Amino acid sequence: MELWPCVAAALLGLLLLVPLSRAAEFYAKVALYCALCFAVSAVAALVCLLRHGGRTVENMSIISWFVRSFKYLYGLRFEVREQHRLREARPCVIVSNHQSILDMMGLMEVLPERCVQIAKRELLFLGPVGLIMYLGGVFFINRQRSSTARTVMADLGERMVRENLKVWIYPEGTRNDNGDLLPFKKGAFYLAVQAQVPIVPVVYSSFSSFYDTKKKLFTSGTVTVQVLEAIPTLGLTEADVPALVDTCHRAMRTTFLHISKNPQEKRATEGPSVQPAQ
Repeated sequence: MELWPCVAAALLGLLLLVPLSRAAEFYAKVALYCALCFAVSAVAALVCLLRHGGRTVENMSIISWFVRSFKYLYGLRFEVREQHRLREARPCVIVSNHQSILDMMGLMEVLPERCVQIAKRELLFLGPVGLIMYLGGVFFINRQRSSTARTVMADLGERMVRENLKVWIYPEGTRNDNGDLLPFKKGAFYLAVQAQVPIVPVVYSSFSSFYDTKKKLFTSGTVTVQVLEAIPTLGLTEADVPALVDTCHRAMRTTFLHISKNPQEKRATEGPSVQPAQ
């Protein structure tokens, strides 16, 4: 366990002392990020065990505190809009776009109380990272076995109402950095309809100005986070899910394209007489 802090310190020293090419700097920063994830997970797991004794959603506040510190090392800033929509004391399904390995920082920046995530089962076996996810109450799904995944989702639908949980899901199903949103998978929406709880969309602006795997770019930057109005599901049935998916996707895509534009692009597309959207 003591190896990871040493690796992180060595990589940080390399970044500070040695002038690197863009590609070398990119890989060094990614390696540092991964080392930090492992090291912090090990420390946070110990704190969670000492504080709460095992697996509970209450551990997410501890995990969030540790991960939020990463942004200072990487020079990232998050501008969060309408965050109060996440803080309402009610169960809901939160859906957001999924861009890169840095999404964890964005997630922890706005994570509300009593919120758990759904993750692929393979992450459970990722050493201390899997352990801290387990202790934080993350629900793991075997995507290769749809019957098992449906059972987990059905159980989660009952628990989120009974235990007043919020559930965070990435409906695109995989990381996507193509400058747009992928089509949404329907699992999150079936869950919301089954539990008759609202859907709260959260949109992160594009990371491409400071993090781009193709260009090997990894610098400091600012991420805009927009929390949209909740979409009610009360009275809806499974037959309404396709329309619900379409409504949510259109709202999130429109917001993503808007908040991802820089001021110069906005002026070019809106023209001089058009005021910025409120």
